[in-house]
Amino acid sequence: MILNRHFVIIGPQGSGKGTQAKRLAAGFGLAHISTGEIFRQAVSSGSNLGQQVKEVIDKGQLMPDDITNHLVGARLGESPQGFILDGYPRTLAQAEFLYKLMPDVLVINLALSDEEGIKRIAGRRNCLVCGAVYHIDYQPPSQVGICNKCGGALEQRVDDVPEVIKQRLQTYHDQTEPLLEFYKQKGTLLTIDGHQTIDQVASLIEKELLSRK
Repeated sequence: MILNRHFVIIGPQGSGKGTQAKRLAAGFGLAHISTGEIFRQAVSSGSNLGQQVKEVIDKGQLMPDDITNHLVGARLGESPQGFILDGYPRTLAQAEFLYKLMPDVLVINLALSDEEGIKRIAGRRNCLVCGAVYHIDYQPPSQVGICNKCGGALEQRVDDVPEVIKQRLQTYHDQTEPLLEFYKQKGTLLTIDGHQTIDQVASLIEKELLSRK
């Protein structure tokens, strides 16, 4: 039984935030809340706010803090059983908003070097048919370029090439990394070595959380 049931997971590209968030949510009965999901729901609602979200997405711009905070705040109210936030907060303004709303949120930081992040992401291959994901080093398909599940062709996403990954990592360092010091000062930061396997990282997170009773 974990005492705190409000979590944020932070880490650079390739650190496995989404994977660990899903495992943590399933293991402890928490809602897995991602900003991507929230934005998609807003757009599908057809509301005026949803139209604003769609316009920002279509232009390829970052979502303004005020819109993001409003949508996330509303979503958190729907999860009284607890939650883990994946992809939020990304800026200090968002972190300050969340802290005022829920100061007991525990932040799990998956620490990973840029070198390892680039290696992990650049090696990913996605099935064009069923969406299955492979890795040329860590989880290769039985036959090069062919999906084990459906036989579809595998490809590398355009934003998974090293040049684009480096740009995304720089954005993380500029905008999101300052949040680590913010949460460290609040005493709510838990840092986990993200260089290990998925199972090892999950085990470390669970051990740390269970020890914080």
